[in-house]
Amino acid sequence: MFSAKPMNRSTGPSSDKIDQLRQALAASDAMVIGAGAGLSTSAGYVYSGERFQRYFSDFAAKYSFRDMYSGGFYPFSTPEELWAYWSRYIFINRYTDPPRPVYRELLALVQDRDYFVLTTNVDHCFQKAGFDKKRLFYTQGDYGLWQCSEPCHRKTYDNESAVRQMVMAQGFTVGDNGALTVPEGAQLRMTVPTELVPRCPVCSKPMRMNLRSDDTFAEDEGWHAAAERYADFLRTRGGRVLYLELGVGYNTPGIIKYPFWQMTARNPEATYACLNYGDAACPSAIADRSICIDGDIGQIIRDLQ
Repeated sequence: MFSAKPMNRSTGPSSDKIDQLRQALAASDAMVIGAGAGLSTSAGYVYSGERFQRYFSDFAAKYSFRDMYSGGFYPFSTPEELWAYWSRYIFINRYTDPPRPVYRELLALVQDRDYFVLTTNVDHCFQKAGFDKKRLFYTQGDYGLWQCSEPCHRKTYDNESAVRQMVMAQGFTVGDNGALTVPEGAQLRMTVPTELVPRCPVCSKPMRMNLRSDDTFAEDEGWHAAAERYADFLRTRGGRVLYLELGVGYNTPGIIKYPFWQMTARNPEATYACLNYGDAACPSAIADRSICIDGDIGQIIRDLQ
């Protein structure tokens, strides 16, 4: 297994590495982009600190949450409180644009090339930036979709209108630009009206997020169509392929990281590039055809323009 092999690690960005990646981009016949949470972090989707306090200070005070992610696992006692929390979470991480234009800058870099994106991110940032939906496979789900919690069937449901109603019912206002704000002097509610709690239209069981956490994840028709398009892209592209990995960690390395290493190893004309803040590395076996850059992804993308 590659994971047991010696690793070559980057100690930071350099102009030489940027030049190598620029040349690899120009020379490639096709690109497979693998994107993880680090890309959205670079774009400003931060789940802790000031951004967390701005939208969840009441939940933080009541339950001592330190970040949005931790709060998402809390066993709230009522569905009305659960969906108050999750509606805020969904709205700011799915229906508002990220603070920085990293995804749009990435699109400008690759839009004229033959590319496909595989991502474990569920925040819809690629689509919002203008990437071709038929060149995207978001394998772990989408904050913008609900499914039956059983699930009694494999269909998913768009939640934008319902989520908007939920956040407004708590006292937030939604601006023309999609920004979520609290009117001056307003006291936020930490529950939503019972009639807004989502239930399956088929069996009336509670709805849940369409996020992969166990074997109840609903792979709907759109998911399977995207999976087939990705598989077809891999089957039909050979030669000088650039596997560009952006912000992928080790929570689920079997989805992007390990397959990218393996595909690079099998194709002597392929190049593997890893952009990651704090952990840019590759196996020694493919080090001579790898470019690892430790640094902020957004800044690296701007340097490549």
